[in-house]
Amino acid sequence: MLSKGNKRKRHRRHGFLHRMSTPGGKNVIKRRRSKGRWELAVKKTFYGSWK
Repeated sequence: MLSKGNKRKRHRRHGFLHRMSTPGGKNVIKRRRSKGRWELAVKKTFYGSWK
C-alpha cells in the first residue's frame, strides 16, 4: 500500500539545496539546466502549511 506524500521530507531529500550540497546533485542540476527543464528540483508551491 502506498503511503501519503510528506512535503517536508520530499523537499529535504529532493530539493535544490540538497542537490547542490553533493557533487552528484550538482551534476543532476547541470544536466537539467542543459536539457532546458523549467523545474530544476522539487517545485516550491505549498498549499497551506507543511502538515
